[in-house]
Amino acid sequence: MGELKKPANTQRQKEKATEYFRGVLSELKKVHWPSRRQLLTYTVVVFIAVAIVSILMWIVDSGLSAALTKLLP
Repeated sequence: MGELKKPANTQRQKEKATEYFRGVLSELKKVHWPSRRQLLTYTVVVFIAVAIVSILMWIVDSGLSAALTKLLP
């Protein structure tokens, strides 16, 4: 009467999880991983782009700040 039964679909859930992870591994094998040199090149490009955008945002922010300081007493 007070006995707990395992759901009947527990085995099916394990099978679905196993199938999912097999699919994940299969897809990871298809990924084109960049070489070490490519990775370094892409990383440098990203850092340079971030630096340029940061400097531009700083210039615009400083200009707007200066303009608002002159406009507002």
